[in-house]
Amino acid sequence: MKLYATQYTPHIKLAQTPSAKCDQQRPIIILHGLFGSSRNWHPIAKLLAEKRIVYCLDLPNHGQSPSCQHMTYPSMAQAVFDFIKTLDLQCASVDIIGHSMGGKVAMCLALLHSKIIHKLIVVDIAPVKYEHDFSHILKGLSAIPLDKIRSRTEADTILATYLEERSLRQFLLQNLYLGQNKGAQIAHSKLRRYQWRLNLEAIATSMADIIAFPELENSSLFAKKVFFIGGEYSDYLNKNNRDKTKQLFPKALFTTLKKAGHWLHAEQPERFVSLLQYYLKKESSQL
Repeated sequence: MKLYATQYTPHIKLAQTPSAKCDQQRPIIILHGLFGSSRNWHPIAKLLAEKRIVYCLDLPNHGQSPSCQHMTYPSMAQAVFDFIKTLDLQCASVDIIGHSMGGKVAMCLALLHSKIIHKLIVVDIAPVKYEHDFSHILKGLSAIPLDKIRSRTEADTILATYLEERSLRQFLLQNLYLGQNKGAQIAHSKLRRYQWRLNLEAIATSMADIIAFPELENSSLFAKKVFFIGGEYSDYLNKNNRDKTKQLFPKALFTTLKKAGHWLHAEQPERFVSLLQYYLKKESSQL
């Protein structure tokens, strides 16, 4: 599967010394979370791209990437691996940032193809099974009659009967766009209807795999340091989950971003980017 990617390129001249050139030309790959897309990470990617090449990927059944009937972490990790292999790498590895579901994809990739990852940053997720299945979100999104609504405001009014949190509704409705009706010959507003950039049916079918973390065959512990960033108001990286994380990532480092929840990159963007830049610039021996 060929994943859709948005590339962000530095506007400065990259260093020419071998070591600095390798560091600056090593790409950063960003993987979004469930119900998200590469678009959500545009502000973060622009800041990181001041001195590095950054790629934001759309994972399967999200954004502009292809749909598939069933999503598993090994298959999504393989799709990311295939994308990386298409790059003209000056170094033999990449740095990866993964949030939520994207963090699980990144961890799966690290366990299966450790050599291709230089630095790994996992945002507010652990390699464990979670109990929530997002059924309330799927129910709310599926309840929106795409053939009848005429604006995002109408969609939000319907979604509000299922989800009280306005910021969450705004995040989810970024996946709604005004597309062309099948068979329509002109882009007249009356011939257009809203569509999802999500394959809700496939996501629902795959939910048992999405909330879990697979037991991987032919994998080993990831021996490098991994930087885990959790939100203060989020329970995704609680003590129990951190202990389980250490079993697969024994050199895991944990930090908590204050006054932030699960979507910490949107809630505290400046402090979040500072954490990313600190870890990306430091040598592993200095952490």
